[in-house]
Amino acid sequence: MPTPPLSYLALGDSYTIGEGVEPEGRWPMQLAHALRAQGIPLADPRIIATTGWTTDELSDAIDAAEPLGTFDFASLLIGVNNQYRGRDAAQYRDDFSALLDRAIGLANNRADRVLVLSIPDWGVTPFAIQSGRDRDQIARELDDYNAAACEACAARGVAFVDIAPASRARGGEDAMLADDGLHPSATMYSQWTQLALPEAIRLLSPA
Repeated sequence: MPTPPLSYLALGDSYTIGEGVEPEGRWPMQLAHALRAQGIPLADPRIIATTGWTTDELSDAIDAAEPLGTFDFASLLIGVNNQYRGRDAAQYRDDFSALLDRAIGLANNRADRVLVLSIPDWGVTPFAIQSGRDRDQIARELDDYNAAACEACAARGVAFVDIAPASRARGGEDAMLADDGLHPSATMYSQWTQLALPEAIRLLSPA
């Protein structure tokens, strides 16, 4: 009998649900497809993510979705809306750490089956330029957020993939943006997928 596919839970916000792109263009979907192409039978993700969610709103949504059961693999990308709403990095560290622990629990209590992506820098986008927000401040705050997330992952043995440099390098280009001038296009998500793929292969390859 064929081996059943590995189950996948993707947790996040607009960057996970893929605001402005077709479902196949979302990075968790692209990652599942790329892993299958590598011979790793990962199912398409169950996604719990909505545009605009903060850490606490994602946590509430996980509560509302229970009983979720457990999954063979989980990803987490959350926090940009905390920063957008002016919350500080110390609060984010606490909230993110709690969510990371929940993600580990949902991945059969296996920290080695959880993948975290950093928050991209939306300050390079046309939306940010037109908003008049201080783009240097956005970058500094997101660096603080991502450092907090990276530390939480390191403490738990969770894989952390930093996609912020890629977002800063090309995230303001028309081809890398959805029509709203803020969210990534499927093309940018494919860059994130390529950055995440080696870690995902490492996590999911048979021992």
